[in-house]
Amino acid sequence: MLSKEDQRRFEQITRQLRESDPAFFARLDSRARARRGRWLMLLTIVLWASLPAMTVLAGRVAGAICAVVLVANAALMWRFRRRWL
Repeated sequence: MLSKEDQRRFEQITRQLRESDPAFFARLDSRARARRGRWLMLLTIVLWASLPAMTVLAGRVAGAICAVVLVANAALMWRFRRRWL
């Protein structure tokens, strides 16, 4: 946790970097976005893989709810795929 002064200084440095070298800042931002997208994709795959076990252990209603949520998640990821990858 940064102190308020350190946080203010960090934001100032970030702002200066963004203004002075926007190409470098864009590269860093896209790498972080891609990393986040990979983790989100991995989480989605793990949740899809656990769906049968959830259905067996928690019942059909819980499995159906989980499936609907995962289908919505997959649709959103497909719709905004350029942001994640």
